[in-house]
Amino acid sequence: MSLADIGTVVIVLALLAVSLKLLQRWIPHHVRESHNDVAGFIFAAVGVLYAVLLGFVVITVWTNNDAARKTTFQEADALAGIYWISRELPDPLGPQLEQQTLAYARQVQDTEWPLMAHHHSSPEATQLVYQIRTSVFSINPTDAQQQVLYEHAVSHLEALASERRERLNQVDDSVPALLWVALIVGGVLTVGFTFLFGLSNTLAHTLMVLSLGALVVVSLLVIKEMNFPFTGVTAVKPTAFDVFLQRLPPPRT
Repeated sequence: MSLADIGTVVIVLALLAVSLKLLQRWIPHHVRESHNDVAGFIFAAVGVLYAVLLGFVVITVWTNNDAARKTTFQEADALAGIYWISRELPDPLGPQLEQQTLAYARQVQDTEWPLMAHHHSSPEATQLVYQIRTSVFSINPTDAQQQVLYEHAVSHLEALASERRERLNQVDDSVPALLWVALIVGGVLTVGFTFLFGLSNTLAHTLMVLSLGALVVVSLLVIKEMNFPFTGVTAVKPTAFDVFLQRLPPPRT
């Protein structure tokens, strides 16, 4: 959690503490205490509904992040498939295709990944996909073995292009604005209902309100950090492409 997030939590808790103090001064606990039964029933219903909404959003953003992570590995697997096939091709096409696949992996890892945090992509990486496509389709099979290699190369190329498009689409996966409104309004209502309870022990009441408020705010901040798959503390890393570059044999020169 960043310093800004910690500051947000502190500010919200301070506002809640001041608001509750003013409420306790203007409306004594014995006045509110007579409504505890009704307020408790409504609070239970509101709390359940908000918990369901909160859980739904958390599961959604976690699923988006997990899907983006899987997409990166599938893309790297398709790229590795092209690399292995290129090593079976003769000069000069084989070494050329090897260099293009490695250049694409480096471009994605070093240049495109930081750009995705700002919802952009790398034009150079796109051009490398076009170059790989041109090289693959320039394979001229002369026997049954090369025909099989060509067909597999085309299959891996299609998978590479498809997974790349999917990854770039996932850059903008986020919680819709309408859900954010529901989360914030629901959080305010859930915490606000605790103000209606009347307890003779004002310290205990204050601690309960602040604890619930902190839980709601932290939950919203966690969702904010997970909102986009390639940003925040839970951002998907280019691990798949790093593995691709580290574990494959060096290219032919």
